[in-house]
Amino acid sequence: MEKIEATGSTERIDELNGRGYRIIQDTKGFCFGLDAVLLSAFCIVSNGDQVLDLGTGTGVIPILLEAKTRGGHFTGLELQSEVADMAARSVKLNHIEEKVDIVNGDIRDIRNIFRGSTFDVVTGNPPYKTVSSGLISPNEKKAISRTEVKCTLDDFVGGATYALKPGGRFYMVHRPERMADIYETFAKYSLGVRYVRYVHPFRDANANLVLIEGIRGAKNNITVLAPMTVYESVGKYTLEASEIYFKERLMEHGRG
Repeated sequence: MEKIEATGSTERIDELNGRGYRIIQDTKGFCFGLDAVLLSAFCIVSNGDQVLDLGTGTGVIPILLEAKTRGGHFTGLELQSEVADMAARSVKLNHIEEKVDIVNGDIRDIRNIFRGSTFDVVTGNPPYKTVSSGLISPNEKKAISRTEVKCTLDDFVGGATYALKPGGRFYMVHRPERMADIYETFAKYSLGVRYVRYVHPFRDANANLVLIEGIRGAKNNITVLAPMTVYESVGKYTLEASEIYFKERLMEHGRG
């Protein structure tokens, strides 16, 4: 059996969830954060669903969804070849090659990578910042992950809509300050917003993340779910956040 290891001086292997899964990350690159974990918990993946994660990075979302759901197959699309290779090695590390595959490719070229209307579910943790919003990280991997230098919100949502079957579900995590752009872009591609959930770091703090579910070809029928709070106090997670982050339990949000 092929032995999969971290390579180079900056890679490490981290524990991922209660099933004993592990993931390879590069400490000099962009390691996954709470936003990706919350997105994986927000998604609804039904038995046999074909799932695509855009800009998959370390592959954390398809790996977590494979662990927690009965989806049929999970694909991660990643632009950066070194990062895609790292994600593919994590898939092999967990012996889930039959259920998860990583594709090295550009979202902007998605029509030449996948057939349209193929996936039941598309997920995405796109870059949050526009190029004009401030300083861009000198670290290329971090810059691509955080800022729209290679992929805009329009590219992301357009690619998701192309890949989804009619009636398919798109799940995205983003920043609340981009909501006007998000609603406008969803409308452009006929993605009806169905559920929105705001995430607050503390109960008395403004939201710093938003989770969104859109349906291809549907009209807006928006339900704003009860907000989520991450921390009770500095360094102490709320019960819900702790269950998601540490136990990898798929939480119920009153959705049907």
